[in-house]
Amino acid sequence: MIEIKNVSKSYGGVQSLKDVNLQVKRGEIHAILGENGAGKSTLMKIIAGAIERNGGTMSMDGTPVEFQNTQAAKNAGIGIIYQEFSLVPALSVAENIFLHKLAGKRIINWNELYQSADKLIKNLGFNLNVKSPVSELSISQQQVVEISKALTEEVRLLILDEPSAVLGPAETHKLFATLRALRDKGVAIIYISHHLEELFELCDRITVLKDGVTVKTFETGTTSKDELVQAMLGRSLKAMFPDRSLQPVNLNGRTYYLDNISVLGQPAFSLHVKAGEILGIGGLVGSGRTELLRAVFGADSDSAKKIRCDQQELTINSPKEAVAAGIGMVPEDRKHHGGLLNISILENISITNYKKVKGMFGFINRRKEEEIAASFRKRLNIKLSSLHDPLSSLSGGNQQKVILAKWLNIDAGLLLIDEPTRGVDVGARSEIYQIIHELSASGLAIIMVSSDREELMGLSDRIMVMKSGKVQGVLGRPDFSEESFLRLAIGATNDQNKG
Repeated sequence: MIEIKNVSKSYGGVQSLKDVNLQVKRGEIHAILGENGAGKSTLMKIIAGAIERNGGTMSMDGTPVEFQNTQAAKNAGIGIIYQEFSLVPALSVAENIFLHKLAGKRIINWNELYQSADKLIKNLGFNLNVKSPVSELSISQQQVVEISKALTEEVRLLILDEPSAVLGPAETHKLFATLRALRDKGVAIIYISHHLEELFELCDRITVLKDGVTVKTFETGTTSKDELVQAMLGRSLKAMFPDRSLQPVNLNGRTYYLDNISVLGQPAFSLHVKAGEILGIGGLVGSGRTELLRAVFGADSDSAKKIRCDQQELTINSPKEAVAAGIGMVPEDRKHHGGLLNISILENISITNYKKVKGMFGFINRRKEEEIAASFRKRLNIKLSSLHDPLSSLSGGNQQKVILAKWLNIDAGLLLIDEPTRGVDVGARSEIYQIIHELSASGLAIIMVSSDREELMGLSDRIMVMKSGKVQGVLGRPDFSEESFLRLAIGATNDQNKG
């Protein structure tokens, strides 16, 4: 369908792509994998006619092509869905989907427009009110509108950049079904994602880029996660995780006891976590992992839990009380609940503890605020241009580091982390793993939820496995294995160890 040969792109003296090669077949889903800065987005923009290449050739069906702009690429059957949406919030769903066809029209058949938009969305397996303004939609629903926009034309090649980053499991499942149906009709699909599990589930082949160069193209059925990570980073998957076996036990550290915790309406249970320990929480979707963290953090007011730090009772009926007690929470949904994307990185770090930066008459001491934020920047190796830039200017991995800094700013004793590396590229994951490891070594007690079993086993000292709101068992590090985890997760054992 499309072939890229020796394509290069430079900006000034910076080489973004160097002699990149790529072949995408008709009727295949082809993944592009690489760290941030590997050149993935630049290559996709060249294919879609958004930017011009400096060298190399591109052909479709064996015929050389030159796209001077995005419209020329669209006319050739190329559709692209960027990670950042290009929707008009004040216009309706239907108007956004067919906006390019409405330009210049003096008379619009609104019934026909709404029916066409509704049919398109329902064919994708979703259900939206096409008359609603886009501003009223959730981020995942806006993603559906973007996909629908791309499919209004006869698409031969569809490019998707991190489409599942804003989708839940059920929505991702529907998206995959749609992409498979398009593939079966002969559409070629380029799929960019940081989630290796997705690539093995969905894609036929995977091309790895590193520092603007093509490393290799793999057949999904004959490769492994470790081989892909090795190609991307130059080191194995196991080498990404710090060695927890060398972590000394802090016998004098605090212990947090969490009693009478009930999630999903199930009988209450108890657990504990020591200072310097990482307690992993695992289970399948719907097992109650996130609900557990929300209960501990006081986000669900009906929770009747009891929390002690050593012998001291902690009253936590709200997140405000949790923060006052030195408990922080890094939530699963980073963009909606973790950080404030439109305010500065500086303010995101300060916002949890203005007492530290309060000056005379209650005004903020800006100099002190910058000193604190700069110390976290250095400590967590946050890559940024300026602390005054908005949080949205950072990559996913660096956004996650800022959110960690925000909670470290309250001098937390217990940190709750839900999906620490969701939407984070593989290289940044390794950095975040090291940060979490070092935080525990500094005496922080950590409870971590993850859907990635390798992540759980690589970082945790113990793993508590849940199913439908119940504790199925607790695994110590010597007992970590895929088999033992899955047996507990699906309820194929009667062990009922308590945490």
